Amino acid sequence: MNAAPSRLSHRTITQIGRYEAVDLHGIDKDLALTLYSQMLRLRRTEEALHREYHPAEEMRCPIHFCIGQEAVPAALSALVRPDDFMFSHHRSHGYYFAKGAPMRELFAEIYGRETGANGGKAGSQDISHSGSHFYSGAILAGAVSIAVGAAFGFQHAKTRQISISGFGEGATDEGAFWEAMNYSGKKRLPILFVIENNRYATFSDQLKRQAEDNIVERVTPFGVRATQIFGNDVALAWRTLHTEISRLREGDGPVLVEAYTYRWNSHVGPEDDSANAYRSGDEIAFWKTNCPIALFENKLRLQHWLNDDEKDAIEQEIAGEIAANFQFAKDSAFPTDTDWHRMTYEDASPLADALLGTAAGGNFDHYQADAKLGPY
Repeated sequence: MNAAPSRLSHRTITQIGRYEAVDLHGIDKDLALTLYSQMLRLRRTEEALHREYHPAEEMRCPIHFCIGQEAVPAALSALVRPDDFMFSHHRSHGYYFAKGAPMRELFAEIYGRETGANGGKAGSQDISHSGSHFYSGAILAGAVSIAVGAAFGFQHAKTRQISISGFGEGATDEGAFWEAMNYSGKKRLPILFVIENNRYATFSDQLKRQAEDNIVERVTPFGVRATQIFGNDVALAWRTLHTEISRLREGDGPVLVEAYTYRWNSHVGPEDDSANAYRSGDEIAFWKTNCPIALFENKLRLQHWLNDDEKDAIEQEIAGEIAANFQFAKDSAFPTDTDWHRMTYEDASPLADALLGTAAGGNFDHYQADAKLGPY
């Protein structure tokens, strides 16, 4: 049985050939079909957007697709609660999807329409959906820092909520990442850090940027529990994340899960970036051979939990959803005016807004009393 090596790295992982260690332990048929459907839904959504981007030229922003990286978002989608907060980097669609944010509003946002998740003003890299407690941003490691703040708030309020930060291994090049490890470990914060390690930061190999592929070993001295997994095994991802999220809710945090996976597409957009010759054909072939959807589908068929008719029904349902999402986006109007005050200030945070509005010399004590928020 070709399982991933006990100590993963991008130097060793391609040596496993075809991965054959998918295990349904702890997963019943209903959950298995949910995980499969979620992966397929995300894949078909990304493929449809990828096809439509050109030549129509109607999408109003760059898009960082996550084709090939569907397993972790699918696993998270079955584990997060509505009141948890999730933060993502620029490759945002999988995490937006995992948090259950409305997909038709993602489509509309990409098309720059006022019905989009952010009124057509944020685009793909910075898309957020406050009603779903999902936030993304293009600043490298920005999602890590903000997620730590949210986790601190949950700990202070003594809730069972958790904060989830999803990002790539490139974020670990930033000092903010290591500050987050230090602070969250010291404070024992209820935060889950998920690294989808797809090897490349734009075109730069991790091992050309870092001396060793050993992020898990480097974070543990900060008091952060950490584990590596083969990130294209959705069953393994679900079991690992289920265990770690359960521990977080009981106060046993923080934790980092590093999932080794791979994006099939270019760094950004539907254009082919292979002219940069930064990855080999053999490497791409290995990861396509180990497509997370195909690996899991094969297991479900062997278990007699999925057949052709059932798969066709899932595909038809997804195709209908995607067509409706495109129609919603294209039928929606472009923004007609911009309320810059509402985009800058929030009535629910009077102290912060007062300080922001008088940064040139406001009186902090005055605004603290005015906001009736108690001592700082």
